[in-house]
Amino acid sequence: MRGGDRGWMLSSVPPASARVVFNFPAISVWLSRSLRLPRYSPRSFRVSYSSSIATPTRWLPRREFSIPAHVPSDFFEYTSGRWIFNDDLRHAERRRVFKVDELCRLAAEAVNRSPDDIVPLEKLAEGGFNRIFLITMRCGFRMVARIPYPATIPNGYYGLPPFLRSSGLPIPEVYGYSPTLNNAAGTEYIFMEFVQGTRLSDIWFALGEGEIISISRQLAELESKMMSVVFPAGGSLYYIEDLENAAGRVSWPTRPGITLKDQRFCIGPDTSLRLWYGKRSQLDLDRGPYESAEAALVRGAQNELAYLRRFGRPLLPFHRVRREAYKYQKQPPSAHIENLNRYLLIASSLAPRNPALNHFRIRHPDLQPSNIIVSRSPDSNLHVVGLIDWQHTPILPLFLLTGIPQRLQNYDDIGSQAMTRPSLPEKLDDLDETQQSREFELYRRRLVHYHYVKNTEEYNELHYTASTDPIDGLRRRLFCHASDPWEGETLALKVALIKATEKWKTLTGGGLPCPIAFNPDDVRETMELDAEQKKADKSLEACKDMIGVGEEGWTPTEHYEEAMTLSKQLKEDGLASAESEEERAEIATHWPFDDMDEAEYM
Repeated sequence: MRGGDRGWMLSSVPPASARVVFNFPAISVWLSRSLRLPRYSPRSFRVSYSSSIATPTRWLPRREFSIPAHVPSDFFEYTSGRWIFNDDLRHAERRRVFKVDELCRLAAEAVNRSPDDIVPLEKLAEGGFNRIFLITMRCGFRMVARIPYPATIPNGYYGLPPFLRSSGLPIPEVYGYSPTLNNAAGTEYIFMEFVQGTRLSDIWFALGEGEIISISRQLAELESKMMSVVFPAGGSLYYIEDLENAAGRVSWPTRPGITLKDQRFCIGPDTSLRLWYGKRSQLDLDRGPYESAEAALVRGAQNELAYLRRFGRPLLPFHRVRREAYKYQKQPPSAHIENLNRYLLIASSLAPRNPALNHFRIRHPDLQPSNIIVSRSPDSNLHVVGLIDWQHTPILPLFLLTGIPQRLQNYDDIGSQAMTRPSLPEKLDDLDETQQSREFELYRRRLVHYHYVKNTEEYNELHYTASTDPIDGLRRRLFCHASDPWEGETLALKVALIKATEKWKTLTGGGLPCPIAFNPDDVRETMELDAEQKKADKSLEACKDMIGVGEEGWTPTEHYEEAMTLSKQLKEDGLASAESEEERAEIATHWPFDDMDEAEYM
């Protein structure tokens, strides 16, 4: 299962008449046509704070049960949308069959009720990692059951929500859970409090400036509260009993966890998806706990080296739009191994000199509107009443957690970069309807960015200081790119390493000379390649906007047929515009919206 949302940036659709340069030959001919489609918000998978990491995970073995006639089949299937490529694979990763009656019985027991008290189960939502069911009792009491998809690994770390709730954060109460399939229902599950309210995403585009300011302030205060908790080590948080029970599993580290003051909890292996991606879950890798900032900085790179030494082989870049720059040639893992070794030479020097930034802390891994529950009080004010979806939350040094959440940032805009107070154009009424719509969207994005930063400055000063320091941003990029699963490219890590050599004195405070160096010609060629790939990425995003799909080609079910028709037409026009049979074959073979075999990237 690929974790595909590479950044949740809220960007307006490019003008339909604009010519977009696409690195597939002749596609700009198609893109230059007037075509306007609605925007959709893909329910994609979530990733880390400062880097968008596509993270497929292994499809775990699962038990199969007969489906009772009275149970809707969509209980076990993903029905929230479809993908215009690898649709069957994406759905197979999300298919989970379980015993509904037994799940209801377990849910009733978790809250000291009788199974007879439960009215029919309802599928409430489908997220990036879980299918969510609403369980209602005859008395009106409601709770939710979150069932992970088979491809969601690792499991067994359900201590985090109770710990955060005990710290005063608005986290749903946990009534019961099972981290394994070995139960009467035949599935992992977690039973949680049903939070009465509305997902912020449902009203996101209707918020006024006052409401944006209020929500930004509340989020800054909540982040300040969660970041005020200092942990003795890094990794992920567990109930001690769960970690002990997990230690016997294949490839699960045997190193004991580090117990917290509340002796129900401990810190154990880091559950970040990239550390368990594909065959990595089969390796006996050291994933924590991290006892120092330096250990956190090097562990991901060391594990990736171990993976490449055992399983590495030449690959085409996974993202097909990026293959042309390499002349459609497979890239050797040796290049990435070389850059990982370069990173390890400098990693111990990357920790900031401010000791407070090296303390282990926690932050929501995907603070976006769909994971924020709000409720309107009698005086009509909005209040944050729930933060949900804490899957795969790591405990890391603070400097690796900082930055504006991607759904709330607007870094590409000059006005937001300068932190200019947002305003609408003076002559807004003179613009046509389309131009006005774009101006309002830009204004809203600027408001969200501006007020998140200003409230963070007021309520979470340490986070603000680190978030606004470009050198801390470079540290985070280096860490993330060195921990990313290798998918046929080493470019992002190499560019960050080059930047590190250029900023070495600022990055480290001087002292020892930089232990790595790059040839000037190599630097020039690398930066030219990076610029070329960024153009390819931007053009691909424009294609997806025009087809009406999100990351990994996701689209609402009702738009699927139209999206497939548009995608097919886009390909046909590209093939027709090819200037040679060789070019035509390259377009056909590497088309970014066709099905592909992902197995070799695992």
